Amino acid sequence: MDEFEVEHVAEAALDAPVLVEGLPGVGHVGKLAAEHLLEEFDATLVARLYSEHFPPQVTVEEGRSQLACLEFHAIPETDMLVLTGDHQAQDTVGHYRVADTVLDVAEDHGVERVFALGGVPTGELIEEYGVIAAASDDDLIEELDPHVEFREDEPAGGIVGVSGLLLGLGERRDVPAACLMGETSGYLVDPKSARAVLEVLQTIEEFDVGYDSLEERAEEMEEVVRKIQEMEQGPSPSDDDLRYIG
Repeated sequence: MDEFEVEHVAEAALDAPVLVEGLPGVGHVGKLAAEHLLEEFDATLVARLYSEHFPPQVTVEEGRSQLACLEFHAIPETDMLVLTGDHQAQDTVGHYRVADTVLDVAEDHGVERVFALGGVPTGELIEEYGVIAAASDDDLIEELDPHVEFREDEPAGGIVGVSGLLLGLGERRDVPAACLMGETSGYLVDPKSARAVLEVLQTIEEFDVGYDSLEERAEEMEEVVRKIQEMEQGPSPSDDDLRYIG
C-alpha cells in the first residue's frame, strides 16, 4: 500500500464544518469524548485513512478484521466532522504526515476550524475537573477564554501527537485550531474529564447532548478506583488478630 490511502465511504452532507479530533492519549479523554458524540448523534462514516505509519495490525470484532486506520464521521446535526481511531503514528515523521493528511481531508470537506480533544495529567486523583486550552488564533483564544484556563507553560512539555500538530500545521494553513484538555489523573480511563471537555465544546459550538452513558462509565471507574484504594490500604485486622498484638 502507499504511505497514505484515503478511502471515501459516503458523502458528508456538511455545510461549513468543524473538525473534532479525539484519538488515544492521556486518560483516553479525547477518544472518549469523540466516541460519545458519535453515540449520541446520527453520525455517518464518510472516510477512512490508512497509513503504513500505523501499527502493523488489524482489529477484530465478532471475527471481522479491520486494518488499522483513522475514521472520519459526519454529524450534520452539529455540522461536525469527527475524527476517531485506535492508533496514532509510531514515529515522529509519521505524526507530522498523518496530521498533514488529516488536514488535507478536512480541507476537502470545507472545514473552517479545528478542535483537538485530549487530557492533561495531574498525577493524582481529582474532584474538580478543569479544562486547559491552547489555540493557534487570537480570536479563538478570546472566544474560549470565559470557558477554559490558559495557563503559562502548561501543559508542561507542550502538546504531542496529532492533537498538537493540528494546531501547529493548522496555523500554517490559516485554519484556526484549539486543543481542549481535560484535567485527569492520567492513571485510568477518565469519563468525567471527557465530559468536562465536551461541555466546553458544547458551549462554543452550541449543540445539545446528553451525558447519561458517560455518567454510567464514570460510576464504573469510581468503583475501580475504590477497589484500588482498598487494595493499597490492605485488609483491616480482625478482632482475633488484635488479640495477639503486644
